Amino acid sequence: MAQITRKTVSIGSVTLDNPVILAPMAGVTDMPNRRLVKRLGAGLVVSEMIASQAMIRQNRQTMQMAQHTAEEFPMSVQLAGCEPKVMAEAAKLNQDLGAAIIDINMGCPVKKVALKGEAGSALMRNENLAARIMSAVVEAVDIPVTLKMRTGWDMTSRNAPSLARVAEECGIRMVTVHGRTRNQMYTGQADWAFIGEVKRAVSIPVIGNGDVESIDDALSMLELSGADGVMIGRGTYGRPWLPGQVAHFLSSGERRPDPTLAEQMEIILGHLDAMLSHYGTEPGVRIARKHVGWYSKGLPGSAEFRAEINRTSDPAVMRAAIAAFYAPLLEKAAA
Repeated sequence: MAQITRKTVSIGSVTLDNPVILAPMAGVTDMPNRRLVKRLGAGLVVSEMIASQAMIRQNRQTMQMAQHTAEEFPMSVQLAGCEPKVMAEAAKLNQDLGAAIIDINMGCPVKKVALKGEAGSALMRNENLAARIMSAVVEAVDIPVTLKMRTGWDMTSRNAPSLARVAEECGIRMVTVHGRTRNQMYTGQADWAFIGEVKRAVSIPVIGNGDVESIDDALSMLELSGADGVMIGRGTYGRPWLPGQVAHFLSSGERRPDPTLAEQMEIILGHLDAMLSHYGTEPGVRIARKHVGWYSKGLPGSAEFRAEINRTSDPAVMRAAIAAFYAPLLEKAAA
């Protein structure tokens, strides 16, 4: 594989330190997760998908999802909806709250959003409405607006290249393409080569997304697509350091090793404390369970450890369980 370098990418007036982006993921990319992934080297982090209607109503949970801190800058807020006026109003509200970028979701495949709500990836079937939404949002804010989409609704209508051209005409500053159709959901393989068709269709930056779980995956995707950067989603589960590893390789050609087990335990405990601080004790522990489980995946005794974690509602018990799980692993590593 040829050496591939990608050192930076500019999104309108915003220039990223590196072209590796944390994907927006419902129930995952909350503020504690984004801050951690950014600190560990990602060039950009994106919020969970936020419903524009709920944002305007200033729903308490939605406002919490939109919270961000200086450590995340520049942070992108992703909005979903199917009404141009509402999307524009929600974008303006997030700009006023300090967002550096607004991302429009035209890729979410779940029924609640795409079928019942006619938002997300459903908008790929209606390029006129998609254009009205993009134009309304671009006109409403002074910060860059980006678009995330799939290759199309299904294999007979992979219209991502044409929708990307529409997006560029509307003033969109960057497009991210997940290499699957809506109907594929998360099955099969992401078509990285097809992302190249989108790249060739426009002059704005194009980011590739889907099935990137290692440095080598990122390099293959960039080589096949010619994309300007890479967005990583599920590959960060339990590995918040992966985007930083990819970014480091793209800029230096050096492979940064995973953190040591001692460093990983420190990251987990810090992540747990951040979730408890952000959500409070009961919801913080509940949300932490999946993250702690992801961190332990593949390590000896992880199944029993996850079962123990899932039974507790006490942060002190969870911390003690984490320490007890890692103690023999650290002992073995030291020996």
